[in-house]
Amino acid sequence: MDQNIVFSGNPDGIIWGMTASERAHRLIAQETAKQPIAAGYELQVNLSYVFDPLLLRLVLETPGTVFMWGSALIVGQVAAGGRPEHVIDLSEGRKLYNRQLRKLEQPFVRELTPATRREIERRSYFGAYKGVTDLLTKYLWPELALWLTRIAASLHMTPNMVTAIGATFCLVATYLFAQGMYWTGILAAMIFMVLDTVDGKLARCTITSSKWGNVADHGVDLIHPPFWWYFWGVGLSAWGLALSPESFAVVIAVIVVGYILQRLIEGMFIKDFGMDIHVWGRFDSWFRLITARRNPNMVILFVSLLAGRPDLGLIALAWWTVISLIVHAVRLLQAYGEKRAGRPIVSWMEARA
Repeated sequence: MDQNIVFSGNPDGIIWGMTASERAHRLIAQETAKQPIAAGYELQVNLSYVFDPLLLRLVLETPGTVFMWGSALIVGQVAAGGRPEHVIDLSEGRKLYNRQLRKLEQPFVRELTPATRREIERRSYFGAYKGVTDLLTKYLWPELALWLTRIAASLHMTPNMVTAIGATFCLVATYLFAQGMYWTGILAAMIFMVLDTVDGKLARCTITSSKWGNVADHGVDLIHPPFWWYFWGVGLSAWGLALSPESFAVVIAVIVVGYILQRLIEGMFIKDFGMDIHVWGRFDSWFRLITARRNPNMVILFVSLLAGRPDLGLIALAWWTVISLIVHAVRLLQAYGEKRAGRPIVSWMEARA
């Protein structure tokens, strides 16, 4: 480990199946690979405390910054032999904007003891949650995913193992949809969607993110939804509700083209404005809860299945895709208009930080 790193505190506390020292070394290796310690500075880390990875990222980006919890130094980058230039006491309730996880909140900091371990795991888990996401991920299964993440960590499973298991259930769901076995297909899909949350949380909580793991996880997320919707339509024949060939072609074309265009709009917004479209305004963050992505679309299909009309669910999904596409397109054009007018495009959360 770099000689410009100074550790203090107790390195032996256990969190997520690893010692505080092991967690700190993983975190430092991960973050300094992207932002090295500044020349002439030293990184100071208190191993008695578990803290949000955002704090390490910020002190590496802004040499001279130190985060405190009352009188205890948590993490900081200080000029060798010098004094900190910016001291921030997080015990006062200071909120910080986490661009990576799209949220504005007070970063978690907690002294690690046997009595606080479970609480810290819980707080670090929810600290790894994206602030702007869909309604199922945000409200329905966080507790279930926390339980599964703890089990995976205790078994020393890697995030890639969880991703592989989830991908298997994704393929099973696709097959079941094609056979018109919608209820068992939705069950398999739900297992996959929960595991899709678990692998990311496991990676963040155990500091085991990897480039290829991210590629595999996001690659599966990006590719599979159109196949689900297509084979849902194929399975309608088993219910005697098959759409006519012409209607089926139009519905699937609308869903697939709309899905691709929405993804392109999101990519353009990131490229041209340096942030996700869903964090620009409060409306955008709210709309991300229900926009025509996989999880909200599954809610539409689930409701249609309860009504015994999975065919109408697919048609409703096509209409919702069109509506969501229009909303995204309008917001992109509005952002370009703001930029031409010379007004900065800043996330509403960042503006409040």
